[in-house]
Amino acid sequence: MSTTPDVSVVVAVYNTMPYLTECLNSLVRQSIGLDRLEIVAVDDGSTDDSGAELDRFAERYPGVVKVLHQENSGGPAAPSNRALEVASGRFVYFIGSDDYLGDEALERMVSYADEHDSDVVVGKMVGTNGRYVHQKLYAETSPDISLYASSLPFTLANTKLFRRELVEKHKLRFPEDMPVGSDQPFTIEACVRARKISVLGDYTYYYAVKRGDASNITYRADHLARLRCTAKIMDHTAALIEAGPQRDAVFKRHFEWELSKLLLEDFPALPVETRRQICEGLAVLLEAYFTDGLRDATGVKRRVRFGLAQRGAVDELTRAIAEETEHGAPPFLLEGDRAFAPYPGFRDAEVRLDDHWYEARETVAGRLAAGTKLESAAWEQNGEDLALALKLRIGVTGDTSSAVVALAQGAMPKTADKAGARKLPKDALRPKAVGEFTREPAEDGEGTLLSARIPVEPVRAKRGVRVYVDVAGTTYEIPVRTGGLPMPLARRWGRTIPHRVAASPNPKGRLVITTAPLWEPKLGVGAWLRRTLSRSKRK
Repeated sequence: MSTTPDVSVVVAVYNTMPYLTECLNSLVRQSIGLDRLEIVAVDDGSTDDSGAELDRFAERYPGVVKVLHQENSGGPAAPSNRALEVASGRFVYFIGSDDYLGDEALERMVSYADEHDSDVVVGKMVGTNGRYVHQKLYAETSPDISLYASSLPFTLANTKLFRRELVEKHKLRFPEDMPVGSDQPFTIEACVRARKISVLGDYTYYYAVKRGDASNITYRADHLARLRCTAKIMDHTAALIEAGPQRDAVFKRHFEWELSKLLLEDFPALPVETRRQICEGLAVLLEAYFTDGLRDATGVKRRVRFGLAQRGAVDELTRAIAEETEHGAPPFLLEGDRAFAPYPGFRDAEVRLDDHWYEARETVAGRLAAGTKLESAAWEQNGEDLALALKLRIGVTGDTSSAVVALAQGAMPKTADKAGARKLPKDALRPKAVGEFTREPAEDGEGTLLSARIPVEPVRAKRGVRVYVDVAGTTYEIPVRTGGLPMPLARRWGRTIPHRVAASPNPKGRLVITTAPLWEPKLGVGAWLRRTLSRSKRK
């Protein structure tokens, strides 16, 4: 019988009690069995009881749990490298010492790797206690995926099964000068060198835990440390993958994730010198790796922030983030079939950032929905005529001739965007405005005001109030939300057959006009039959 274990699990440990106990328990109870398992844990100078807990497991599981102790190195790279020097399994697997595995995780992954001759196996990973884990990669199981044509670039943690022969052949190790993100150069190079990468989405293999005090090292690093580490990752990747679509496919993650996180709501509160250094560092990476293809595929909000950083326009960038945090995104400026997001710096001669950076070319349904607000609603009655008078604000300015308010029967289709709006299909009929209708710029310049007088008909119906607007050649349907605004009281009107009408929010907060007769008139047999047949035809 071979004494070589099937898999060596590497655990870099620094002050992770009490999470460490659950991590180790999840390893020793693996269905693969202790005879096929090796656990190499390195205590990186812990000051809590982590070291003692490791020793307790080593004593309880001799020959299976191997423990090394060293002075603190400042990150997981050094202890992981030291563990690799000791690991002897055919495969090596890395786990965070505050995380844990599903009971069958290692057996399933090793079996799949042997069956498909995989060099890297990625098992489904989920977050717990509010920790975010990108899920798209795990939509289905596949024996052979590409780093460049899948969601793998958004799942670059080293929490995967690697064939140790691959690791040693290419001398893969973790850069020890990176306090965060040191697993990415290792993982990226392993995936570039691998003959086959497999993904398993059929079982929850890995549970990533966000500690109650959010003390995971990923959450502790400051902006400049994260910027420096991301630059090292990208430079390392650029040396492995030549410029072109494949490199862009990997770097899309770094621009959308790591670098974008440097320009969030906390940016304006940073010291001026820190903000300046962030912009300088970003400018280097943008100049080197932010290709036209990546720029054009980036949403306008993120693209403008990158553009201002690259120009060194620190004040304009700070203002853009602060104003959007407080007031929301600026209204789109419509010019013909083009739409621009006029953030600070737009057409500023000193900033000199081309209009292309400010142009919205992506789907903007969510932003349009967020920028559409009901400002007032009231009944207006003239004799037997009743109408609902509305004033709405939409988040567009400029050429708003396409914007209309219309009524729609029934619920939004399932294809509607979660944000509360949707793109209409190209061949969809564009509804006409209802009732009397006017458009005018808002006095504060923040969007356009639409005034509509919607006549109410004496019928049994439930109809949603929606705005339709063209942005950059696409028509968007936006349900009007009441936003907590008090609605006018339900009305009774009509003499021949009295009706009741109500304007109210539905369970999703969308404005709906409901009309119905107060009672059904008495009908003769002939009239009853005609009405029944008429209803059947409408269905």
